[in-house]
Amino acid sequence: MSFWMSVLPELPSRPALPGDAEADVCIVGAGYTGLWTAYYLARADPSLRVVVLEAQTAGFGASGRNGGWCSALFPKSVAALERTYGRERALALNAAMEACVDEVGRVAAEEGIDCDYAKGGTVVLARTKVQLERARHEAEEAAGYGIDLRLLSAEEASARVGATGVLGGTYTPHCAAIQPAKLVRGLASACERRGVRIFEHTPVTRLSRGRAETPHGTVRAPIVVRATEGFTPLLPGMRRAIAPVYSLMVATEPLPESFWASAGLAQRETFSDHRHLVIYGQRTADDRLAFGGRGAPYHYGSAVDPSFDLEPRVFAELRRTLGELFPTLGDVPVEYTWGGPLGIARDWMASVGLDASTGLAWAGGYVGDGVGTSNLAGRTLADLIRRADTDLVRLPWVGHRSPRWEPEPLRWLGVNTSLRVMTAADAAEARTGRPSRRAALMSRVLGA
Repeated sequence: MSFWMSVLPELPSRPALPGDAEADVCIVGAGYTGLWTAYYLARADPSLRVVVLEAQTAGFGASGRNGGWCSALFPKSVAALERTYGRERALALNAAMEACVDEVGRVAAEEGIDCDYAKGGTVVLARTKVQLERARHEAEEAAGYGIDLRLLSAEEASARVGATGVLGGTYTPHCAAIQPAKLVRGLASACERRGVRIFEHTPVTRLSRGRAETPHGTVRAPIVVRATEGFTPLLPGMRRAIAPVYSLMVATEPLPESFWASAGLAQRETFSDHRHLVIYGQRTADDRLAFGGRGAPYHYGSAVDPSFDLEPRVFAELRRTLGELFPTLGDVPVEYTWGGPLGIARDWMASVGLDASTGLAWAGGYVGDGVGTSNLAGRTLADLIRRADTDLVRLPWVGHRSPRWEPEPLRWLGVNTSLRVMTAADAAEARTGRPSRRAALMSRVLGA
């Protein structure tokens, strides 16, 4: 169980589906994507019969385990989107993502969801000369698009995040730190207040036109939404739809004010650095450091299992990295360790859509940036399902179909090789002061 869930009061489970049922919309998955979709549908049309089916409990997956970044990050950069969809549509998607950060805060306030929302922005540190060049390039590219991402001097970056070896960084205001489990719990309750029915401990064993089959019965609905993200490969025929890659986290005990006097994060800025192998962190509302990163292996056959949440080697490396960033932590122990799968499409392109011929809808492939993106997905699905002609349904990710991942063992070799390459690339760049060609090549091969 994540730190986020562990510190909340234990709630009784919602009942399982009692038998066959009829609905106007059946949503599979009670994480952010499914719940946002249900929420906006119920707001827009209270007469709709909306049913949500969840294999475990609401927020069991990434929605209750993530790093708590409600950001405007999208898996594809604006430059990459422009090459495929043109400048205007690329910028429209970026603007929609930025708006998500405020929309989540607005709904949380309106619905009385105390999710520790703090819009302090994101600082991405540059701690080597190569990272500083990447920071400069990102800031220059953003300026060319009129995007609010600015380059920080060493002094400016250190004033926000008091880590070691800071040479500079980038800053965007478009991110809020949140307590993700509080948000998903509150969102589930907000849905139920609006008439949405949520059934827990009801795994869906098969999706087809107009049907979601479970061991407890079948829900029949003209619209069936797949909102399963990292657990998608567990559905029949979906093993190659996304690659479930594990991201792991640690959280310290609450830290004293003497630590924060040097560590900064006074506005609860989320933070990372410009290395290749992703790390991410935040200062929690109760003054802990919650810190995560990639590096856990991909498991053969897109397997997903609770035992994969715990990788002692990765937890030890995360704690070592925290100590490197903030030496004043000293020997402060890690109090919580957890992890879970995120979903990566073969072309690293998140998507949302509705097949009008079958009534099957979907959203996902967020590559770990799903807190904000799932809100946009929920609003977009609600518009698609109601056939509303809005700007959201014309965004470039709507209707996108990613290619399937390669069959095994190629998938296992490719994903795990990329993790090793990125780890080695960071070490090589720190040693040589030159950008890693292997990392750039691997990004192109993966489609990132």
